[in-house]
Amino acid sequence: MLAICCQSKGRSASSCYSMPSSPQVLALPPTFSCADFRRVTPVDEANLWGLIFDRNAEAIRVKRRDTALENLERIFAATFRLANASGFQAMTLRDLCRETGMSMGGLYSYIANKDLLSAMIDDVIRYLCEMLPEWFSGIADPLDRVEAVLRGHLFLSEMLHPWFFFVYLETRTLPAAQRREAMASELGIEKHMAQMLATQPHLSAGQSQLLASHALAMVQDWHLKQWKYNAAGVTVDAFADSVVALVRARVADAR
Repeated sequence: MLAICCQSKGRSASSCYSMPSSPQVLALPPTFSCADFRRVTPVDEANLWGLIFDRNAEAIRVKRRDTALENLERIFAATFRLANASGFQAMTLRDLCRETGMSMGGLYSYIANKDLLSAMIDDVIRYLCEMLPEWFSGIADPLDRVEAVLRGHLFLSEMLHPWFFFVYLETRTLPAAQRREAMASELGIEKHMAQMLATQPHLSAGQSQLLASHALAMVQDWHLKQWKYNAAGVTVDAFADSVVALVRARVADAR
């Protein structure tokens, strides 16, 4: 059973989040830990609701921010519980009403249908993944930047595990336009890393692309099979170190 954790300890769901007016650059060294990332990341489990509210302001009819953020947390936490138990396609809006304790009219104030609900989930993960290259654009060395993007992706998936798990498993059931957007987002990160890797001596464009693809697949294994690593006592930091070591070893072997 997938554990659902949508709020950081000691922080409220209404923690402030404001959409940045310009790209943000995180002040982190390439070897940062998950704890380091949590301290500086602009978005986490607690203030994520503000990001969703801002990015879907036209669709959400409730305009009182505090109320909206609390109910958005209830709706998405319930969605992940139901999707994990019986699958998103089997879930109905009436199921969601029962799980959240909201009326159908109240629920409609936030989501018009299941397609919009899944679109909101996909949109926030796509947005955050597209921010990764910008967050680490201040790192000069290309290979160090690849390491930072991999660590950032992995730590985001640790913090927002239910979201990443849902997007990966449910993408195949999404409307065609959403599927294309989800795939384009993943390919965008892969392309960015491949371009950074291609700056390394003796790595061809094809080898760089394949290595970037392998690296992302390893990162995805964390949020898809986290139970396996938890059972083995592997921490997210140890997993990140292992992924980065494998990528750097492949680059070194090409010389």
